[in-house]
Amino acid sequence: MGTQVPAVRFTSATKRFGDTLALDRLSLEVHEGEVVGLLGPNGAGKTTTLRLLLGLIAPTDGHAEVFGIDAWQHPVRAHRCLAFVPGEFAVWPQLTGGQILDLLGTVSGGYDPTRRDELIERFAFDPSKKGRSYSKGNRQKIAVIAALMTRAPLLVMDEPSAGLDPLMEATFQACLREATAAGQTILLSSHILSEVEAVCERVAVLREGALVEQGTLDELRHLHACTVEATFEGPAPDLDDVPGVQDVQLGDGVLRLQVSGSTDPLLKALAGATVPSIQVREPSLEELFHAFYDDSDTPARRIG
Repeated sequence: MGTQVPAVRFTSATKRFGDTLALDRLSLEVHEGEVVGLLGPNGAGKTTTLRLLLGLIAPTDGHAEVFGIDAWQHPVRAHRCLAFVPGEFAVWPQLTGGQILDLLGTVSGGYDPTRRDELIERFAFDPSKKGRSYSKGNRQKIAVIAALMTRAPLLVMDEPSAGLDPLMEATFQACLREATAAGQTILLSSHILSEVEAVCERVAVLREGALVEQGTLDELRHLHACTVEATFEGPAPDLDDVPGVQDVQLGDGVLRLQVSGSTDPLLKALAGATVPSIQVREPSLEELFHAFYDDSDTPARRIG
């Protein structure tokens, strides 16, 4: 990216609440046009991270910046560059959905009415009802539509699809892809791993307030074992000295194993046997996520 200022930059960002270390020297950059997923279970530090970026709390140490603007020192300037979707959105009970959208769009500094109307249709949202009558899913639609209609350079999202049904989830993911195609940047915190896998280019994994992994999905997968299943005829292949091979299971002409690192040595070993079929499956994001948390001794690493 050269000398271009990142859309988001955390520099040794630390936050303590009394004796509790909620965020521990987080350093992370999100560049313009990227979609980065922020992962971690409850208590990992995701919400604290977003609150620092929104200027809602002051860092104990370090900095959180939006397009080079310190989020705590200059929150108004920072907020002109972003739109936020919370996981729980409270509406004004007496206002209609349309009035709430207009209010949020005006407060944000303006919005595209044509884009608003398009999003209302795509999300099958009825803007004529009063806020108090909306379900959780429809309240969430208001937050999503309000953010997307502003065309803000940065979208900060905290469990944004909570309450959306599968059809609306697909629409939401399509809108995110359109936003990035238009040059917008997205920082997405989510528990829905399939959503992160579908839309994010990179992921950052937090554990107990610390960044334990970050990188593209392909880079993270290469750190962990692939699953290989092959059928064979005749004698079972000899894999004793093949690097990276582990958890080998043999039975009824079927070979199952895990392989870490390059699969080339394994494929060369199998080439000497009669192997009618072979399948290599990379770990899913969910499997990677659990691997990060099942191994409490895993040190923090940066990829790339």
